[in-house]
Amino acid sequence: MTSEPATQAPRKREYAGTDTSRLPVWQRALRWETGLVVVLVATLIFGTVRSSDFLNSTTGFYIGLNMGEIAIMALPLMLIVITAEIDLSVASMLGLSGAVMGQLHSQGWPIGLAMVAALVVGALGGALNGVLVARLGLPSIAVTIGTLTLFRGLAEIVLGARTITDFPASLTNIGVVPVPGTQLSYSTVIFLVLAIIFGVVLHATRAGRAIVATGLAPEAAQFAGIRVNRVKFGLFVLSGVMCALAGILFTLKNASVSYDAGTGLELNVVAIVLFGGVSIFGGRGTVIGVVLSVVIFGTLQQVLTQMQVQPEVQNIIIGGLLLVSVVLPNGGEAVRRLRARLRTGPHLARAPRTQRPARPVSSSDSSMKPEEKK
Repeated sequence: MTSEPATQAPRKREYAGTDTSRLPVWQRALRWETGLVVVLVATLIFGTVRSSDFLNSTTGFYIGLNMGEIAIMALPLMLIVITAEIDLSVASMLGLSGAVMGQLHSQGWPIGLAMVAALVVGALGGALNGVLVARLGLPSIAVTIGTLTLFRGLAEIVLGARTITDFPASLTNIGVVPVPGTQLSYSTVIFLVLAIIFGVVLHATRAGRAIVATGLAPEAAQFAGIRVNRVKFGLFVLSGVMCALAGILFTLKNASVSYDAGTGLELNVVAIVLFGGVSIFGGRGTVIGVVLSVVIFGTLQQVLTQMQVQPEVQNIIIGGLLLVSVVLPNGGEAVRRLRARLRTGPHLARAPRTQRPARPVSSSDSSMKPEEKK
């Protein structure tokens, strides 16, 4: 008798959570991604109006150069947000991995081994987040705020006030020259390759369906055989490795590293992911949307820089876009949840305490005398 409700509830949630996931990817992405294309075209037109030579290969190179590492960190964060979690320690992991690579290289390590060590540090940092969130069940926003400070503090311990600059010139050139035969920066090419891989995994594999199901209805996903905690743990480890890769590229691009490298970039990464249409409530998001969001942010930043807009004003604009990206795609869901609370809240508040139902009077009881019933 107790097994019947346990099988019915997950079925209901699974059915409710797969309304949109059964549609083709292009239909699910059409509405929001179409709006992003319109915003991108408007941004390009605005940049062309401000500068007649805005649309050229040089502008594209610098957009990719400025946004490459941020875009790389946005890909794993997209998957984490789809599972209804968050990772705010991405920029601190970028700084820590770069600090480790610079410190080891300054002590005589070959640059290749120093890079591998930085990737290992990224995996360990991601595993720490994964254990605290997936295994211990702690809120990811609280955990990653804590590790944000922890990783940045470790980077300061590793480097102190030093700035390491003695990196091989053959590697630091990747920050100032495009890939041979193209007008794209190295970080842009790496991002595009990773975006294709992430897109195939998310939209065309069983692992991607498991990630979406985890964000839509974790209880139903567990009932369907998906190891929700393992999925979340793996994504946090992946995020750590990708952030370490971004830290390596960031260090080589600047040909130097200090403990505060990448400070504040987590705001840009989160803004790009949410503006790309990834639901903060989980269960919805596309790689196409994130790629378009990266291009929009990079183009807008380039336009504002050419207009000599102060960095503080640019941060205000990014913050405004972050609010828009949360309100517009998730406004309907928030309104539905608010209405549900308003409908159920007052009834629950006024509901009387549950009382034990009276025992039905049987024929034998009715034939008894009042003295016998006592």
